[in-house]
Amino acid sequence: MNRRHFLQTSSLGFGWLGLSALAAESAVKSPKRVIFLCMRGAPSHVDTFDYKPKLNADTGKPGSRPGTQLLGSRWKFSQHGESGHWMSELFPELASCADDLCFLHGMQTEVPAHPQAYLRMHTGSSQFVRPSLGAWTHYGLGSLNENLPGFITLSPPSALGGAQNYGSAFLPAQFQGTRIGVEKRPIASAEVANLKSALSPGAQRKELDLIQSLNAAKLTRETKDPQIEGLIESYELAYRMQTAMPDVMDVEKETEATRRLYGIGESVTEDFGRKCLLARRLVEAGVRFVEINHGDWDHHFNLGEALPTSCAAVDLPLRGLLTDLKARGLLQDTLVIWGGEFGRTPHAEGQDGRDHNVKAFTMWMAGGGVKAGARHGASDDYGYEAVDGQVSIHDWHATILHLLGLDHETLTYRHAGRDFRLTDVHGRVVKEIVG
Repeated sequence: MNRRHFLQTSSLGFGWLGLSALAAESAVKSPKRVIFLCMRGAPSHVDTFDYKPKLNADTGKPGSRPGTQLLGSRWKFSQHGESGHWMSELFPELASCADDLCFLHGMQTEVPAHPQAYLRMHTGSSQFVRPSLGAWTHYGLGSLNENLPGFITLSPPSALGGAQNYGSAFLPAQFQGTRIGVEKRPIASAEVANLKSALSPGAQRKELDLIQSLNAAKLTRETKDPQIEGLIESYELAYRMQTAMPDVMDVEKETEATRRLYGIGESVTEDFGRKCLLARRLVEAGVRFVEINHGDWDHHFNLGEALPTSCAAVDLPLRGLLTDLKARGLLQDTLVIWGGEFGRTPHAEGQDGRDHNVKAFTMWMAGGGVKAGARHGASDDYGYEAVDGQVSIHDWHATILHLLGLDHETLTYRHAGRDFRLTDVHGRVVKEIVG
């Protein structure tokens, strides 16, 4: 197998060892799982988690771009918990979890366009087809449950790069994400395609054995073919999933109190709450990486109505997810990440909107080895640009892998004559937030 990666916890490394050995070592010394809460469209940091009193005081004054005016936040901010995190009134439920959160206020990216920035956030590149963060995580840590996919994405967008955002590119196909649900459709109606077979278990096993023998014969002739290897693995996984997956996806097995905790049953929070509860069930069952997609946060217009609507849909479920993970002892081993592809401008677009801003935005993390209640970095007085603790997407990726027990510089895969990695030739671990 063409695997060359090392755990950052080892001074000698584990080069060329099997994936199971790496995963076993990592399970002891690092978090095991990731839940990435992806807010497609870019939430406004200056209206949610990056408090800017000077921006509020200077509302109406000329902005940095010609013909623009500064637009302060119309929502009140207050401090919460012992950490004293400033949080907008748009997140009253999440505010109760303030001391579990670690804010990154110095986030930056490069291209102020959604497709490129979205791809960069997911794969590290806005120009080339590269493996996704979830695929690299699955590749580096292996699977915790052979009956379930190692990487699942819930309701990903069909645009903004589509399947590239959860694809494996040149990594073996078995590490790509399994899509469940379709954007803008309720997750409650989502199913895993072809999970049920019309054949009896015995007949299906015979059919699969025949297909696998043909694939194996072709692989023997070809000597090495990642596509065939991935196909063989995917067929076996699909067969095993038929028993395990329906049970894990059945959130109705949870108590009514648990469903209420996530906001299931309430029209505003029903869909995102189901996604969050499903994510908890998936990581609890052994899925390494789960991405929850939610949009649209692209508030160029109608900010006064659209932003509160978006926040209300996720606020209670976010609190429910963190509370539930903590109560079950899962938060310490589960890295929860929240954020979008970039931020919004402190000046107005039109009368009631904000444009794209790649020079400063905010993301937060919780659990999984980060410093609870911490904050890192800062933007200027208006939220235009990060002026302290700047974190690039490569830095962000390097830090995530570090928190998972993986060294971003040695988690590599040889392709087209050279060793590729998620962070390319860049990336710095933000050690200030590592607990």
